[in-house]
Amino acid sequence: MNMFIRDIVTADMDAVLHLNESAVPNVNSIDLEAMRWLARHADYCRVVEAGADIVAFLIGLGPGLDYRSPNYRWFCQRYANFAYIDRVAVAKAARRQGLASGLYADLQCAVAATVPVMTCEVNLSPPNEASMRFHRRLGFEQVGSQFTEAGAKQVALLAKPL
Repeated sequence: MNMFIRDIVTADMDAVLHLNESAVPNVNSIDLEAMRWLARHADYCRVVEAGADIVAFLIGLGPGLDYRSPNYRWFCQRYANFAYIDRVAVAKAARRQGLASGLYADLQCAVAATVPVMTCEVNLSPPNEASMRFHRRLGFEQVGSQFTEAGAKQVALLAKPL
């Protein structure tokens, strides 16, 4: 089946939200209004479409937003300019086909001329070893860590120089 990356449109929001919620706890749960806010404020907001289905998405943010994410704020305090990967998810049936890698490469191409670093976080507790291996393979390095959600979660804060 042919797959291609394209910008998110309003009609995609329910499918994107469903993908997001199916990826919890590897991404944070979010409601539809918050997802719409992210899509409106994102510097990068794209999906992978396979036939009529949305099978993956990635939302990337630049600095300077009034966004309450403690991980986003951590990067804002330490980097003047960055592309923050707020969330990425791939449908179970579409995993292991390079879709996340393709989205990361697409993001990097979109920002490399103006942004010096891509950033994100990966859960240390509860652990997400597959995501850590994925990010290391792509050249991300841990630049910090922090506890969130009143200590219930610990994340590794990662950066990849461009």
